Amino acid sequence: MTKKVSVIGGGLAGCEASWQLAQRGVEVVLYEMKPSLFSPAHESEQLAELVCSNSFRSNAVDSAVGLLKEEMRRLGSLIMTGAAATMVPAGKALAVDRNMFARHITRAIERHPAITVRREEVVSLPDSGCQPVILATGPLTSASLSTRLLELTGEKLAFYDAIAPIVDAESLNWDRVYRKSRWDDEGPGDYLNCPFTKEEYELFLASLLSAEMVPLQSFEKEKYFEGCLPIEVMAGRGADTLRYGPMKPVGLAHPETGEVPYAVMQLRAENRAGTMFNMVGFQTKLKYGEQQRVFRMIPGLEQAEFLRLGSIHRNTFICAPDLLDTSLQMKNVPGLFIAGQLSGVEGYVESAAMGLLAGINAAGLATKGSVPEPPPAATAFGALLRHLTSSDGRYFQPSNVNFGLFPPLAKKMRKRERGGYRAKGALELLEQWQQRW
Repeated sequence: MTKKVSVIGGGLAGCEASWQLAQRGVEVVLYEMKPSLFSPAHESEQLAELVCSNSFRSNAVDSAVGLLKEEMRRLGSLIMTGAAATMVPAGKALAVDRNMFARHITRAIERHPAITVRREEVVSLPDSGCQPVILATGPLTSASLSTRLLELTGEKLAFYDAIAPIVDAESLNWDRVYRKSRWDDEGPGDYLNCPFTKEEYELFLASLLSAEMVPLQSFEKEKYFEGCLPIEVMAGRGADTLRYGPMKPVGLAHPETGEVPYAVMQLRAENRAGTMFNMVGFQTKLKYGEQQRVFRMIPGLEQAEFLRLGSIHRNTFICAPDLLDTSLQMKNVPGLFIAGQLSGVEGYVESAAMGLLAGINAAGLATKGSVPEPPPAATAFGALLRHLTSSDGRYFQPSNVNFGLFPPLAKKMRKRERGGYRAKGALELLEQWQQRW
């Protein structure tokens, strides 16, 4: 077995993957195109540059992202070590001095005797048949490499991240919502419907049109696909545009009263357990606070808990359920691992976590000719992996880690107790998983 792996991309996922490989005795060549070529979002020559926020979100282990961070720590995460060494006061969140953090990670990578950093753009993928390759080029993958990836994926590659909010099923007002299939379809009622009266719709529309949007970055252009326009852009085209688009009430009469609503917002199950629902057609660039204010005007969402808020920005990601196996290898290109946001996760922590997992798996392939079994579904790692590989490819969208991705709990308990219960069980399962390999 070869003991050499190429990693393309020096962001969070690429650095974490490289570290995991090197710590397991694998020789690593890490390719990073900076400083010869910068994406529109990057400015620093350092590896692991944090472009947007300096926060890794909640550090509480009874939160989903806090649990994922703890799992990463127990697997020897470089990113978590770097964050701890450069953290700044942020209450219950883990936030860092972004410049110190990038320097810390860069030094660790460059000083590791098993890692060679090559500062050059990769314009075509190395032959993964000779040695494993990890592709971790992030949401702003260069044009040259995107073209090659497009060929490999059979055009299952998105260049805009059109994301609608996801709500917790338990927070819905079930006195207002009702089940019925999509418009005139005859079926078992797979969609939840939030019906508007004419007055409710007009108030909602006025609030939507007056809400504040996230301003475009200097490198972003307002260019959207017609099939996934922001809800506020559609609303701006006319008062009835939404009623003839994603909010049309045709065929959605109330199953008990027979009343036909003036407009309807539909919710589609985001997971098989039915613990979270996607707001169909409600991709948006509204500011987060505005999303919560405006969308809670929707009948049935008055007390909605948002597991994920919406956004639209350029994001290169593959349709993971169709293309990746549970080791994060491309099904049609054995030996090619996809890590980070490119694999279909959202967020710093999630991206680094998938880099960590890809590094572990590639190390197994390089040294033993096989990869470890996937982490249990009830761990944060396993829940994210299941989202990537078991979701319906027709509706797949990137996601942050959240407890809605986990298997349903086997017993009922108070909501405030669930996070701690899940965390305790997840960490026990993670330890057992580690011991098996």
